[in-house]
Amino acid sequence: MAAAVLSGGVTAPAAAAAPPGPGPHDSGHGDPALQRALAELVAAPGGPPGAIAVLTRDGMRQVYRAGTAEVGTGRPLRPGDHMRVASVAKAFSGAVALSLVDRRALDLDDTIGRRLPHLPAAWHAVTLRQLLQHTSGLPDFSKSQAFQDIVRADPRHHFDSRRLLDFVSGRPLVFPPGSRYAYSNSDNIAVALMAEEATGRSYESLLRQLVDRPLGLTSTSLPQGYRLPRPFLHGYFTAPGEPPEDVSEAISASGAWASGGIVSTPADLSRFIGGYAGPELLSPATRRAQQDFLPGGNSEPAGPGANAAGLGLFRYTTRCGTVLGHTGNTPGYTQFAAATRDGRRTVTVSVTSQVSTNPALLTRLRATEEHFVCALLNDRGPGAWGMRPWRS
Repeated sequence: MAAAVLSGGVTAPAAAAAPPGPGPHDSGHGDPALQRALAELVAAPGGPPGAIAVLTRDGMRQVYRAGTAEVGTGRPLRPGDHMRVASVAKAFSGAVALSLVDRRALDLDDTIGRRLPHLPAAWHAVTLRQLLQHTSGLPDFSKSQAFQDIVRADPRHHFDSRRLLDFVSGRPLVFPPGSRYAYSNSDNIAVALMAEEATGRSYESLLRQLVDRPLGLTSTSLPQGYRLPRPFLHGYFTAPGEPPEDVSEAISASGAWASGGIVSTPADLSRFIGGYAGPELLSPATRRAQQDFLPGGNSEPAGPGANAAGLGLFRYTTRCGTVLGHTGNTPGYTQFAAATRDGRRTVTVSVTSQVSTNPALLTRLRATEEHFVCALLNDRGPGAWGMRPWRS
């Protein structure tokens, strides 16, 4: 199991795809085509045991779900269930850093040499802007042999999150800073360390002060261990000929920290992405910098349509229009969260398996995400959305 976690060779079993009936979180005015798309994703070969999508528009919301929150129970997936958001945590670290830029505690041109001089001198020219846009050239600590050996030996190993960059501290930059794009988990560790150095406060406390409280996120946390708050969406992978294996609590979040360790819910994730991609959290000047996109910079896994990389945020240009957001994947979970530029419309799609190394399934997932984006952007009048206000 640990080897599969590290290699990313994680697929989930096909699960029962019968669409559940309306539940207490549904608006009652859902689109049957969207429900079918989600059910077909769950029913696909290697499909996730469960999937939940939340659409919001001007305070109204629709919830779609297929499969189950826990194999063998039939329990439905709910917007208040906890889950690992994986690399969507990088958007949270972007929110912290850019909020500190607004407060003049950090500057986008601050360098590692100025803020974190204890890190290798070869890295000192890298700026906060480059870290947030994955153009830094920092080697990825999660791909180092030493890190992977520890996780293979003990997936629940408790790392010192603030020393994760030590795994690659002897390595030079992969390329000159700013010269090209390369997604690296090291980038957001350095971002969090810069935030701590600038304020003298822990990254966890900065998350609470600058992100959770302003946006009303009541079920979002950054744990150090492997436990998930109850109730939670169980995440799975399977091996050929074997029953699905629950990996929800198989690995420690300490080895991902600011790069992928956050736990949240579909309800909180919707609120977060609307505030971060929209105007609620950041000043207009900082938003302009945030949304200076680099074409071809894909999130991991790639989101729907054509991807472009901003600062802790990606642009997804679909056949129906553009949304801004982030994706993520980790053992047991794959995430997509996006919003319109005004923050008034949001979409999240959460599935309970890691699909990034199954090309056919990832293609289907991206098509499903685009289907939901099109529904979000389509203006067909209020009848399609109902009149029930948001409740988690």
